[in-house]
Amino acid sequence: MAVLWLDEIRASDLETVGGKAASLGELTAAGLPVPPGFVVTAGTYRAFIEDAGIDDELFEAVDVDPEDSKALSNAQERAHELIMGTEMPESVREEILESYRTVGEDGEKAFVAVRSSATAEDLPDASFAGQQETFLNVREEALLERIKECWASLFSQRAIYYRNQKGFPHENVDIAVVVQRMVDAEKSGVMFTSHPSTGEPRIIIESAWGLGEAVVSGAVSPDNYVVDRDSGEVEELTVADKKLMHVKDPDTGETVEVDVPDEKREARVLSDEEISKLVELGVKVEEHYETPQDVEWAVYDGEIYMLQSRPITTIREGGIEDASTDSPEATAQANGGSEAAANGGSVSKGKGKGDEVIMRGLGASPGIASGPVRIISKLDQLDKVSDGDIMVTEMTMPDMVPAMKRAAGIITDEGGMTSHAAIVSRELGVPAVVGTGSATRQLEDGQTVTLDGDKGTIREGEADTSTGEEQREPVEEVRPKTPVKPMTATEVKVNVSIPEAAERAAATGADGVGLLRMEHMVLSLSKTPERFIRDEGEEAYVQEIVEGIRHVAEEFYPRAVRVRTLDAPTDEFREMEGGEDEPHEHNPMLGYRGIRRSLDRPDVFAHELEAFRRLYEMGYDNVEVMFPLVNDAEDVYRAKKLMQEAGIDPEKREWGVMIETPASALSIESMAEAGITFASFGTNDLTQYTLAVDRNNPNVADRFDELHPAVLELIGSTIETCREHDVKTSICGQAGSKPKMVQFLVDAGISSISANIDAVRDVQHEVKRVEQKLVLESVR
Repeated sequence: MAVLWLDEIRASDLETVGGKAASLGELTAAGLPVPPGFVVTAGTYRAFIEDAGIDDELFEAVDVDPEDSKALSNAQERAHELIMGTEMPESVREEILESYRTVGEDGEKAFVAVRSSATAEDLPDASFAGQQETFLNVREEALLERIKECWASLFSQRAIYYRNQKGFPHENVDIAVVVQRMVDAEKSGVMFTSHPSTGEPRIIIESAWGLGEAVVSGAVSPDNYVVDRDSGEVEELTVADKKLMHVKDPDTGETVEVDVPDEKREARVLSDEEISKLVELGVKVEEHYETPQDVEWAVYDGEIYMLQSRPITTIREGGIEDASTDSPEATAQANGGSEAAANGGSVSKGKGKGDEVIMRGLGASPGIASGPVRIISKLDQLDKVSDGDIMVTEMTMPDMVPAMKRAAGIITDEGGMTSHAAIVSRELGVPAVVGTGSATRQLEDGQTVTLDGDKGTIREGEADTSTGEEQREPVEEVRPKTPVKPMTATEVKVNVSIPEAAERAAATGADGVGLLRMEHMVLSLSKTPERFIRDEGEEAYVQEIVEGIRHVAEEFYPRAVRVRTLDAPTDEFREMEGGEDEPHEHNPMLGYRGIRRSLDRPDVFAHELEAFRRLYEMGYDNVEVMFPLVNDAEDVYRAKKLMQEAGIDPEKREWGVMIETPASALSIESMAEAGITFASFGTNDLTQYTLAVDRNNPNVADRFDELHPAVLELIGSTIETCREHDVKTSICGQAGSKPKMVQFLVDAGISSISANIDAVRDVQHEVKRVEQKLVLESVR
């Protein structure tokens, strides 16, 4: 089937329908008010490019240098030509159109929203906002083309840049498309069920007139409401000057931008009753997902509709004190800015360097940054932004992401806490102030300013706290005096895919790195190990590995950093220079990878081990070695022997294996006797090998269940055996972030849980909750 209906989709269908559609299915099942619709599955997209024979040319076209702007532009153009120029199969066309015709009411053809829903759950970091396309007010005659446009948007410049820069293969990402009845919104916006930067238990609602695209894109500065979750009381209310709104043209049906009528520009959008309803829905959504949510909503004819919900991925370690202990000014700024900021910002003449606030906006991404202003009014000016600059623009767009990453800080005229600029800045870890109203007009190119992304202020000159002239309070003084991170007996670690993510990963407060993937360091070389060694030399190859691991080990020292040796399947190596010598395998995931490849090519594997030896020699005793896809004790003994030959004493180092196959789980006792000091579960592989389910196959993906009793039995028995042999256990697969899995693992006595960067905080709190429950039960 090319199509699935929202009411038959659940979170377990993520690989089939993507994150956005899976969330809508969950909301529908929970009885929340979601407009009806269906999903064109990711498998339909995959079959489209493969059956048409454009897949190889497509992936080759987008394999470019992410820093080469011209190459990115050409890659996007070629990908768009290939997809839009290929006919959709007749059977797929008919199934989609028949489904569309049932979405309308009273026999009328509906206006629908067509939204991309990518399946990239395994990307190293939280995915960037706005990478794929959304089309509003679409009718039958344009529907099929809009769906293909969504498919093509998987290869926009911003998406190509992100994946290439992260070393994530394009062929590993699929895309589904949500087709959903439009809500002709009279008012709309976004709601955070916790503060998106600090994690405070306050609901933040942003609202504007018309369709929500104006709020999400940052085209309008919205009203901002901060609501106490427990009492429902509106603690902060800022009414913005809402200059424009997006509406449906009554004649053409197209989405157009119009001026807000004068009487509504500075009028409050939401009534107290509507706020109460939104808060009630927000609490229900968070309780359903058991984690803070970012919810898009709309109001039509007095009814509130939920359009999307996703986890908040940007809550940082730390926070701010309760309002009762802060000054009113500090509280207002920490909650999203002052009334003046929300109404378009304010400007005053500065008295000197760093002396006085010259402009205010919404503190959208925490941190303080100083640098020269670079005003961007057009996309072709992005090259003006260099490392350390302050990027100033009316509002950011997805195509600006490469420049945003270079910038030390970001300032916008328009937008709120939920705008593209705010979301992407928080994910990048770049300080940002949005909604200033006039930064592009009041600031000048080359002018040095200091922005405070916590307080929403902009000051003249460079911050200088060493002289005592800087008058603003340090950020730390408005944070809790006690750490937010829960102290738990079960360690909570973090997964790191690329060395460049080390600083952000360390800032989570994790107890160490449970998984550092070596393959991303190697794949980024664009040559297979053998070809790189031949062309650049053995020393260069070893140094690449040493520097990658060292960067992370230094950031986390003395916390442990567990490094997985090379584990890339042959199809990924085949795409690289030198890949013509790689074997062709029907299913590379079951083939020549992991420890199998390492043991079969000991001359290449020796260079990885040499890198570990040098790191130990440098004093990085926090580095641990982990072998992937191990099946039995024979694999362990052979790897141990190669460690010894490389000059590494297994008796003095922490080293272990991945438990990814039923064979390894069942062989754990003999592997413990072979000398491993830890075992780490890779639940993605362990689940698919235990259940014989290829999670990338849409025909059986619904059977992929990490909580299946058989999988849990293997995990539980392995933990029990390891405890008997004083071997530590951990989990670094995706399932480790799920509350039910966390409960099972803590009950079973696992040593540590490693989560993706954006999930660490939630796992910490879930572990703490389960441990407290166990203690309470033992006392009772």
